[in-house]
Amino acid sequence: FSRFPSIFFFYPKDRAFRMTAWLGILISLVVLTGVSEHWALWFILWLSYLSFVNVGQTFYSFGWESMLLEAGFLACFLETVNPQNSAIVMLLFRWFLFRVMFGAGLIKLRGDKCWRDLTCLYYHYETQPIPNRLSWYFHWLPKPVHRVGVVVNHIIELGIPFLYFAPQPIAFWAGMITIGFHAWLTISGNFAFLGFLTMILAFSTFGFVAPAFAVPVFSLESCWIWGLAGVTILLSYFPVKNMVSRDQSMNFSFNPFHIVGTYGAFGSITRPRFEIIIEGSDNGLDWKEYEFIGKPGNLKRSGIQIAPYHLRLDWLMWFAAFSSPYQHPWFVRLLGQLMENRPEILRLMRTNPFQNKPPAEIRALLYKYQFTTPTQRKMTGNFWQRELVGVYARANMTNRVELLG
Repeated sequence: FSRFPSIFFFYPKDRAFRMTAWLGILISLVVLTGVSEHWALWFILWLSYLSFVNVGQTFYSFGWESMLLEAGFLACFLETVNPQNSAIVMLLFRWFLFRVMFGAGLIKLRGDKCWRDLTCLYYHYETQPIPNRLSWYFHWLPKPVHRVGVVVNHIIELGIPFLYFAPQPIAFWAGMITIGFHAWLTISGNFAFLGFLTMILAFSTFGFVAPAFAVPVFSLESCWIWGLAGVTILLSYFPVKNMVSRDQSMNFSFNPFHIVGTYGAFGSITRPRFEIIIEGSDNGLDWKEYEFIGKPGNLKRSGIQIAPYHLRLDWLMWFAAFSSPYQHPWFVRLLGQLMENRPEILRLMRTNPFQNKPPAEIRALLYKYQFTTPTQRKMTGNFWQRELVGVYARANMTNRVELLG
């Protein structure tokens, strides 16, 4: 419990998961409607999500989980009537935004060389985890546009963050540029709630901060706020140390409460794109494909706009294609449960080709996927073309799962 604090430690049952999720939705609606914005409601939301993240393991290992928890924790202190206290909280949000953006810029410079030779966007739109309907069009923009895009990325992530702390209206425009940058990322692909959350954090740059420090006001409320500031300063030692380190970690929480962490995204760009296609058969001859909700599969499917919703299984399938199935125990369980036609698993899929009875065999094939060229798309109507690489894994009723990747 001390390493992974969670309310589910005391009652690790599906019923508790469902009740907590519905409670979170109910409280969120109360806050959104303005009926009440009491700090206790924000605290319950933070504690609930912390409980999910700390037991979610692989399925909750994404960097924006910690981002949401840190933002939710700071939100507990937003209910303040004192301008000075509001200013401190807004500065902490700006420091949070700075770490998100500047950390992402640093990890790119230290990571894939394509960020330094300005070619990363040649591949990014095609190889990102879950392309959307517009990703194909972004991919086929002229290469000089892609090179300029990388330069703009470096400027926004490495230069603009320092302006979050500048006087107005400079901080305001720095926030607006950040919002525009993440709006571009949002329309060009699916990145769960990363872009949306960062845009919300950027609103912290809109207000005037400095004048609020003119007259210090001491109260119980101010003690809490100054305590928060002090804790943030102390915990910032590790993120700052990480940012200046040659071995920078991309997304990491230095405490089990996921506050004041270090962040970053796309330090390396995958190329080429590999996809795992799962198929089932009744006789070992005729194979039918299981389609996923978001990830590429059917060559004619252009992709969908699913963000800010997070398709965790689809994202993990993207990661699994990079390495052997031995490194992904959840994948072995996935194949085994598809063999049983488990309804709670099949609800995570777009199609189930075996409605009446489970398949006798299942295989997972590894393909190399590429966007079709404009000419190919005009001729075939396909958004994707693919080439078989090999068999990734097999499963059947007698020998269960055989890992081949």
